[in-house]
Amino acid sequence: MERNSNSSPNGESSYRPNSIRRILCVFPRYAPSFGTFQYAYALIPRVNAFMPPQGLLVIAAYLPPEWEVRFVDENMHSAQAADYQWADVVFMSGMHVQRADIEAINRAAHRYDKLTVLGGASVSGCAEYYPEVDIVHVGELGDATDELIKYIDRHTQRPAKQLRFATVQRLALDQFPVPAYHLLDMSRYFLGSIQFSSGCPYQCEFCDIPELYGRRPRYKSPQQIEAELDTLVAAGVPGAIYFVDDNFIGNRKAARILLPHLVEWQRSRGYPVEFACEATLNIAQQSDILEMMRAANFTTVFCGVETPEPEALGAMRKEHNLRQPILDAVQMLNRYGLEVVAGIILGLDTDTDRTADNILAFIEQSHIPMLTINMLYALPRTPLYRRLERAGRLEQDLARVSNVRFKMPYEDVVQMWNRCISEAYDPDKLFRRFAYQAEMTFPNRLRPPRKATPAQVLFGLRILARVLWQEGRRADYRRVFWQHVGPLLRSGRIEDVIHIALVSHHLIRFSREAVQGNGEACFYADPNEVRQAAV
Repeated sequence: MERNSNSSPNGESSYRPNSIRRILCVFPRYAPSFGTFQYAYALIPRVNAFMPPQGLLVIAAYLPPEWEVRFVDENMHSAQAADYQWADVVFMSGMHVQRADIEAINRAAHRYDKLTVLGGASVSGCAEYYPEVDIVHVGELGDATDELIKYIDRHTQRPAKQLRFATVQRLALDQFPVPAYHLLDMSRYFLGSIQFSSGCPYQCEFCDIPELYGRRPRYKSPQQIEAELDTLVAAGVPGAIYFVDDNFIGNRKAARILLPHLVEWQRSRGYPVEFACEATLNIAQQSDILEMMRAANFTTVFCGVETPEPEALGAMRKEHNLRQPILDAVQMLNRYGLEVVAGIILGLDTDTDRTADNILAFIEQSHIPMLTINMLYALPRTPLYRRLERAGRLEQDLARVSNVRFKMPYEDVVQMWNRCISEAYDPDKLFRRFAYQAEMTFPNRLRPPRKATPAQVLFGLRILARVLWQEGRRADYRRVFWQHVGPLLRSGRIEDVIHIALVSHHLIRFSREAVQGNGEACFYADPNEVRQAAV
């Protein structure tokens, strides 16, 4: 259920409080993963975090303007004693993978006897995970948020028992405020982020998006997106912005309405950024959308390929990946200048001792450089979780990286994962896939005329110097690096060199750490509980 508005024209709550409150918003650390690029940060001046946290920034912007708000992203630095002492209330948000850090923030706030409030994906999916939090906000921005604001206006003391505010009527996305980007230093993020829509029409067995956010995608107006983009650029966002939508083409009509606005926004402002997004693989069949994405300077798309095995895709209810051959879909996206990032899952019921061979063959044939290869994890509020629960196949063993009792022996699945990431991110194989992209994908991109400022030129040269020193001089794979990157550098393709170097440095280092047992085989597992992924 959705309601139109209880917000002001600026998007914040229309409720006028009787009390002045100080709200401390604290976002927990991300666990290291393939997709958070933490090993690339050292190569980029000032960068030390992945993306700004959209959800908590929206809440910060929605609060009454009379209230003071302070924001701490613990991916940059931890909240300090002075922050907790300053606050009346501490707001938190996060995903399941951040659970341990959410709990740590809650304990820290309680040491100063501060009222704590938790919202976001994890608590909305499993409020029972967080019995020590004072107030849980379940669901999206909406009527529960308004009631929460009214409660905080009247109370700042911790309640005798946990309180729960659950959204029944969501605030329409076209009523959302511009996230409070001004509370953060955007130049310290690897990517900027923006949300256009919420929800996904598909029902993949392992995914909790339809139950959390609905199967009927909701979306913002193009004018909202333009305003948010202007705010991001003014705040110093880096050169790329990621649309964090669950599925960028979940509502194709809405995407077709938005894209011409993005094309004009880029053209009128001199193409200040590149765009990236997440979409289902059948986007490859929408040539008009792809043409507009190219014109809007989209350069990367994440697609949940999951597996190259057709039987497995059918079993997980992802038949839409089979509407055309997967390799053909990837090549089509490449023709429009889109580098594909693919999600891959191991540990499916249909896996056999040939699955790792099939995945590695697919990686080689598709020429996809970056793949997030995870072991299956059953998220609560998914068809997969309920099916495994009924079958008695949910594991509670903290020594395991997954909560799924696989049909194959657990040790065999872990070994398959180790083999896949070791071979996929072997430096020679990785750079050969990037060389393909440099020849067959990158030239298909829009190459808009851009006038770099002296500061931008200097910033790019500083990154280039760091990557050439790190990978071209110090790395044990430096010969492979120069073999594939040298020709690009000599031909003046500096941006391509920087992109390839940053991503490859992270992937090679993360995969090596993971194989040694210092990384996670599943992004959804709690990294502070699981410590024996490698066997």
